[in-house]
Amino acid sequence: MAGYSTIVFDKRDDIAWVTLNRPEQLNAYNMKMRDELHQAFSAIYDDTEVRAMVLAGAGPAFSTGGDVSEFGMAPSPIVARWVRFRRDVWGLLRRMPIPTIAAVHGYTVGGGLEMMLLCDFAVAGEDARFSLPETGLGMIPGVAGTQTLPRRGGLAHALDLCITGRWIDAAEALRVGLVGEVVPTQMLDRAAETMARRVSRLPKTIIALAKFAVWEGLDMSLPSALDLERRLAVRLNPASALAHPNDPGLWRSPG
Repeated sequence: MAGYSTIVFDKRDDIAWVTLNRPEQLNAYNMKMRDELHQAFSAIYDDTEVRAMVLAGAGPAFSTGGDVSEFGMAPSPIVARWVRFRRDVWGLLRRMPIPTIAAVHGYTVGGGLEMMLLCDFAVAGEDARFSLPETGLGMIPGVAGTQTLPRRGGLAHALDLCITGRWIDAAEALRVGLVGEVVPTQMLDRAAETMARRVSRLPKTIIALAKFAVWEGLDMSLPSALDLERRLAVRLNPASALAHPNDPGLWRSPG
């Protein structure tokens, strides 16, 4: 699809592909890319034909995170915060009702790693290298990494990577659960395509509710999360409510 300068956005049948496209800058995202990602993600969110999305990177890297040349360019912290919340790119990525797959290779660093963690699945090329270097730059991860990393890889690994900024390779990322599959880098697009095709065949409404239950349940107590699961199951099969007709939790909206 035309009209973008920092990303490539196209549809392959019912699969949406979004490719970060600043290869000379190792796909560091600037304000222009942030705005174009918001446009593309919004279009995908509203497109009833799309059943899965792949997020990839052009050139030698997936993404090295935020473009440091633009740091501090906002007129004020208040303006920067307003822009961020008005165009919540990363929240939109997390809330996608369809399966999202990150296909990562080369440097997958800082915000690039955090983008990967906001996707439902991650497949990595053998050359992928991961790091959260923010503490060495006087910052902390700011694209949800402090929250998504412990949920994906566990508390110990999250503290290790967020604090030390050390590098890990694709094999270690697989071992600690940050990615679900490692493939030869030249096979990365094919592996992502295969995964996208597989999940795209599943019923779209069921996928959306399952994703909602998993993501929202992380922030709930176990009883509340189980209650949410029951209510979503009833939404799919109202007849199952007959087994528990006096359970008021079945009839509350999941919000």
